[in-house]
Amino acid sequence: MASLRALWLRAGAPGDPPGGVRALVADVHTRHETCKPVHPVDHCRSLCPGGTWPATTPVTHLLIIANILIYVLHVGAAEPLVETFALWPLETGSEFPAAPPFQIWQLVTYSFLHGSVLHLLFNMLALFMFGGELERIWGGPRFLVYYLVCVISAAVAQLIVASVSMAPPHATLGASGGVFGLLLAYGMLFPRRMVMLLFPPIPMPAWLFVTLYGLVELVLGLTGTQTGIAHFAHLGGMAGGFILLLFWRGRTPVRRRY
Repeated sequence: MASLRALWLRAGAPGDPPGGVRALVADVHTRHETCKPVHPVDHCRSLCPGGTWPATTPVTHLLIIANILIYVLHVGAAEPLVETFALWPLETGSEFPAAPPFQIWQLVTYSFLHGSVLHLLFNMLALFMFGGELERIWGGPRFLVYYLVCVISAAVAQLIVASVSMAPPHATLGASGGVFGLLLAYGMLFPRRMVMLLFPPIPMPAWLFVTLYGLVELVLGLTGTQTGIAHFAHLGGMAGGFILLLFWRGRTPVRRRY
């Protein structure tokens, strides 16, 4: 059954400042009812027991609902949740005593906070599009593990960059680190699926779109062209997802045990 999807994908931003990288894309593809071997994770038997894809994506839906509910709670809270649950740099207390301290739970909780309705909307659209496809292949538990690994690896990358740059502390929030990890997996599992950029309208395979998007994030991060955007967190989410995919295939120094 052919389907046409359009998504305005916005790069996540700490505190949702103005600007950001936006790409309006259309994903045109044909969904197959039977599961085929998918590169580069595992063969169909291990990914889709019984040879078919699950029809529902409960984990994706629950993540979207949780993000929406937490955003409503954040907007209506008497005390901002950002101070406790957003991602803050390491060792902010000595040089910047007014900044909230880093807490271990922030490695995950920051991804459920968003700075505006548009920030939330763009990330949830991406989670729905790419996450739904991946959950149908992997199933809920594996998909959730992958998403959380990408979220945490994005947070670690942001903490490292913040420590090296010695910039004044600021909060990082948003699901974009996990979304970029999903985007990477989408490009690797469906490398030949065509993605159409609407501005400009240039069709390209998913693997090329993901590669170019990653390079843009790297250039913007190194040059500091777009300040206030957590470019290295996005790259960290992609890197964490890539390593996990290799681990699942047994291509890392630490092999899976069967």
